[in-house]
Amino acid sequence: MKIIVVSDTHGELDQVNFLVGKLRGVEPDLVIHLGDDSPDADPIVSAGFKVIRVPGVFEEVYKDFEVINRVVVKLSDWYVLLTHTPESHKNDLPTDPKPEELVSRKAVDAVFHGHTHIPRLEKVNGVVYLNPGHLKKSDKKGWPATYALVTVGDEELSIEVRNLSDDSVLLSKVFRR
Repeated sequence: MKIIVVSDTHGELDQVNFLVGKLRGVEPDLVIHLGDDSPDADPIVSAGFKVIRVPGVFEEVYKDFEVINRVVVKLSDWYVLLTHTPESHKNDLPTDPKPEELVSRKAVDAVFHGHTHIPRLEKVNGVVYLNPGHLKKSDKKGWPATYALVTVGDEELSIEVRNLSDDSVLLSKVFRR
């Protein structure tokens, strides 16, 4: 299963549309948008790709009890938390699952998050953490626009964080159970 993960598009739809062109070459099974700003995934949906999105903590819909802010999905045999922040946030609703609690209970194998705009690939206490970075043209954090390509197998997650402009691999790791 091939998955593209993006975060922190912040209204830069030209960057999202540039990504859509790349998606046609990859043909992912799923695209995940981790918020700020989740409606930016609309062009990806319009292009015919399956999308799961969660809102960022500063999006207006994050305060809507009818919108799911954090979701656990099963990707092959991996339980993955999709969330904008890797930990609880002051804007969370009382019904939002707490990432720290899910991790401590071993209810998830991985946490896919955004928020910091800094790519992250690491395993902490047996849990894989992925932050695909951001898709902004320029950002104060020192990283170019990036996205993640995740290949999911029963026993491993192979993850590459790629530069949006030229697809060069900036970070790469294979995580095994």
